Amino acid sequence: MLRAAALGMFLYGLHDAVSAIALFWGEDPLPWWANLWRLAAGLILTLAAAFVRASLPGGIALAFAGLLGLQAISLHNDTYYYGELLLAPQIGRAAYAVLLVTMAHLGWDSTEQPTS
Repeated sequence: MLRAAALGMFLYGLHDAVSAIALFWGEDPLPWWANLWRLAAGLILTLAAAFVRASLPGGIALAFAGLLGLQAISLHNDTYYYGELLLAPQIGRAAYAVLLVTMAHLGWDSTEQPTS
């Protein structure tokens, strides 16, 4: 379960990072800082996926921070793209984030963590 959660986090973060890079060169109504925020949050989530897979302390917290960052910029971007906040896609993204974090938590191997 931990492997699936890490893979889902990696692909979600990679998708947003690549999308942000592509939008830098294309016609996009978003401000430059919104694309930069999306790129940073995607890279944070991609890095966190490796930490989650290795069961490093703080990996889930870093992944949660990346997921929250992507959710926040998604809330901002909806108003630029659609002129309003769309409820269904936001709930879908939030549910996917909760699913990934729950899978990572349930699959976490506490025996691999170093003891103090």
